[in-house]
Amino acid sequence: MSSKPPLTLYLAAPRGFCAGVDRAIKIVEMALEKWGAPVYVRHEIVHNRFVVDGLRDKGAVFVEELDECPDDRPVIFSAHGVPKAIPATAERRNMVYVDATCPLVSKVHIEAQRHSDAGLQMIMIGHAGHPETVGTMGQLPEGEVLLVETPDDVAHVNVRDPAKLAYVTQTTLSVDDTADIVAALKARFPAIVGPHKEDICYATTNRQEAVKAIAPKCDAMLVVGAPNSSNSRRLVEVGARAGCDYAQLVQRADDIDWRSLEGIASIGVTAGASAPEVLINEVIDALKARFDVTTELVETAIENVEFKVPRVLRAHA
Repeated sequence: MSSKPPLTLYLAAPRGFCAGVDRAIKIVEMALEKWGAPVYVRHEIVHNRFVVDGLRDKGAVFVEELDECPDDRPVIFSAHGVPKAIPATAERRNMVYVDATCPLVSKVHIEAQRHSDAGLQMIMIGHAGHPETVGTMGQLPEGEVLLVETPDDVAHVNVRDPAKLAYVTQTTLSVDDTADIVAALKARFPAIVGPHKEDICYATTNRQEAVKAIAPKCDAMLVVGAPNSSNSRRLVEVGARAGCDYAQLVQRADDIDWRSLEGIASIGVTAGASAPEVLINEVIDALKARFDVTTELVETAIENVEFKVPRVLRAHA
């Protein structure tokens, strides 16, 4: 007879790594194999300290800007994407570079360029200062992309011509929040052109849907992810909005605030797209150490997306 209190654990699926993150990490590992250490990476390859530390141990050097990199070592651009000026500078310096931008972010870049070529000014729905937003806005000249973060921002945005507008979004936003902002844009600018298919990526959408499915059943929820990870932070918000009053963002098991979990009978566990499964398992093991856990997998989608790594890494050295 277990003396531990019983706990039902609802494990969200999909959770954790997405194809873009998988590919970005693989790119760094393959670059180290091909060129040896050190390989430089501009910005955290993905927003997860555990992943970044692991790659640093293998010989990756993380920097914030290109001018911190020597000319004679390869540099990798993070999964979040970079402004156009960055690869242009790397080429001018004759550097070897590999772009690990997630293909779904690249799709948004291409879309923005296409609209701009057609004479449309862009409005971007995103978070100011987030590397993905900086990268997308940096695809076009200054002033060509206007940023809105909330429906309120839409009322104050100054556009050149209301009849010549298009919008794109950061790929890691809350689906519901974004819908509110899009509605505000369409109300103020009826002629605005949107993406053919939502810019919010499949992985972000799927993880949010899984959280919505488990939230009403849970007394509490743990989201494994980094504080600077946009998609992880959105999962906390989505969980709270979908009926789970208490949601915690934890980087790993050590961060769990156990006092706030006293007396709970059910808990949901999920993870942002840049959190590795090993950290999720660590959290589950920590719960099992304290509770008599019954696990229920709640699967709302099956993901079988895979993105190829760039040709320069597939070709034999």
